[in-house]
Amino acid sequence: MSNKKLNPVASEPPLVPANQCLPEITLKVIIIGTLLTIVLAAANAYLGLKVGQTISASIPAAIISMSILRFFRHSNVLENVMVQTMASVGEALIAGVTFILPALVILHTWDHFYYWQTVIIALLGGTLGVLFTIPLRRALLTDSTLRYPEGIAISNVFKASMTKEKADVKILSIGGLVGGLISFCQTGFQIITDHFYYWIRTSHTIFGFGLGLSPALIAAGYIVGINVSISMMVGVAIGWVIGIPAITAIVGLPNIGSATDIAIDIWHGHTRYIGVGTMIVGGLWTLVTLFNPIKNSLVASMASLKAAKKGITNTTLRTERDIPISYVLGGSLLLLIPIFILIYSSIIPADSAISQNFRAVLAGFGTIYILVAGFVFCSVASYFAGLIGSTNTPGSGLLVSALLILCLIFLAFFTLNGGMNGRETLGVILGVGCTVVIGAGVVIANDTMQDLKVGEVVGATPWKQQVMLILGTIVAAFVMPPILELLYQAYGIGGAFPRPGMNHAQMLAAPQAGLMAAVAQGVYTHNLPWLEIGFGALIAVVCIFIDEFLKRRGTRLPVLAVGVGIYLPLDASIPVIIGGLLSYIIQLRLDKRYPLTATTSREIQTAPHKHRGLLLACGIVAGASVMGVILAIPFALEQSSDALKIMPDQYESLAGILGLIVTFILCAWIYKVVMKKS
Repeated sequence: MSNKKLNPVASEPPLVPANQCLPEITLKVIIIGTLLTIVLAAANAYLGLKVGQTISASIPAAIISMSILRFFRHSNVLENVMVQTMASVGEALIAGVTFILPALVILHTWDHFYYWQTVIIALLGGTLGVLFTIPLRRALLTDSTLRYPEGIAISNVFKASMTKEKADVKILSIGGLVGGLISFCQTGFQIITDHFYYWIRTSHTIFGFGLGLSPALIAAGYIVGINVSISMMVGVAIGWVIGIPAITAIVGLPNIGSATDIAIDIWHGHTRYIGVGTMIVGGLWTLVTLFNPIKNSLVASMASLKAAKKGITNTTLRTERDIPISYVLGGSLLLLIPIFILIYSSIIPADSAISQNFRAVLAGFGTIYILVAGFVFCSVASYFAGLIGSTNTPGSGLLVSALLILCLIFLAFFTLNGGMNGRETLGVILGVGCTVVIGAGVVIANDTMQDLKVGEVVGATPWKQQVMLILGTIVAAFVMPPILELLYQAYGIGGAFPRPGMNHAQMLAAPQAGLMAAVAQGVYTHNLPWLEIGFGALIAVVCIFIDEFLKRRGTRLPVLAVGVGIYLPLDASIPVIIGGLLSYIIQLRLDKRYPLTATTSREIQTAPHKHRGLLLACGIVAGASVMGVILAIPFALEQSSDALKIMPDQYESLAGILGLIVTFILCAWIYKVVMKKS
């Protein structure tokens, strides 16, 4: 029997009771959802290709949809949920595709983004991502260790829009204004830095530290709590505090510039591969621990289906009805046919010097791998959504793992079929082409689980959310190719340019796609850092044993969170740790203020403070996320992420000092608001 308790958020009755039926999928919902899907996809495409990062669109989509639906006389919160669910797909799918597909352009396999091939890849991968989350929904949403920071944030935004408690709306609004203002000053004006690095170089090694100062990530860390923060701190200690000085002492100091440049270079070439190894083993272990809950969900779904076929009345609550499992299984298997055709006829180049039979074997295995590995990595991505939130999920790390495993298997196929013999390029293309389908599914699955959490708390019908997710995938898939092609023609991508004489300074770097191409090439040229990957796997095994020991004592060390701490740059992991530590300090202070007595429950006394802190953190996440999407517009129009910058380069150190001061003030302000008695 599983020792996981029900999520306390899930155990509360939903905002809209299961026995109350409100309109959910309406014409205005589809129209608004379609428009927002297109806008949010376009807004994030530039950032995804330029800096390898997109802004999670779930919260901005929720707030924008509420603003629009208020103009309609008859609208309800479930319609808001459906619009938000559909619109968030645009950003998610664009991220999954832009992180990998440009590698085919970088490798000069594609000379531009082919319309129908791109549509089919995005459509197949995205649909699989939605289908794979359906049997996972019950298992993951009832796990008390998963907090779903963005999902809870969106839920509280929707709740506050309906509540009569003006205090809740005020706290959310103030948090949103503060988060948006700080984000604007950091990313827009750049008068406050969102990261701070200080590394010192000695004769043999380097040592130092770095800070991330993003208000959205600090607030997300506050929501996820201390266990995840400590686990990420362990990962940071392994990868950055111990790992980088040790690696530089062993491999020597590269002559590439400052100590900070060396630290980033060592992270790129060595440390993050340790994180990849940890996440591979941690992901497989996570899937093992989820086996029984997933099996129980499947059994319950099949029993419901059999009862329906026998004419027995379906007593499943409205808020627990998924798309029937028979449709999920049948749809997943049916999608294997177009996936096989895609690999056979489009991904494998027509002029490849292989037989038709071997082409069919490669396409067949690639298809099976997409199905099996796709479910595995989508499950892990869904778990990450609850563990640390969609914003912090290391999607590129999961996809590197999927690509690495696939390339190794293809390497074995080539070896058995007469060796490589100049087939290295084919292996790279095949690995990248298959992984991009998985990538679209992984990012969609991660986003989907946050959306389903919103639906659970608010009281939406799951199968209707799943339909809207598929509809959003279709819309995003058809508008994606012209967006990518426009950006390619305007800037060039990853060193590939559509015509000579273009300005290389304006090129979109597509860092994730470049990493994918490098990893795939590394497998066939035998220059991957296997020692680091193996060491990461060993770390995962040790963490699993520690976690199992701690679990019996009421605490956790999630191995995937440790892997994330190793893999992510410091400006992405440190703010989550800061937020988690802040929540722990506040909890200690509350416990001291309200000692246990025989007559009064501490939980009742601390509940208003916790509620206020959660609302404030949700508001900060929402405000910073909305500002990120707003800033994407001038960045795209001016073709530069420095479009609004007013801080001169010579005063960057001042921006760093201001960043530290503002972060301290933000944490102190959160503490003061939460601890206030009234």
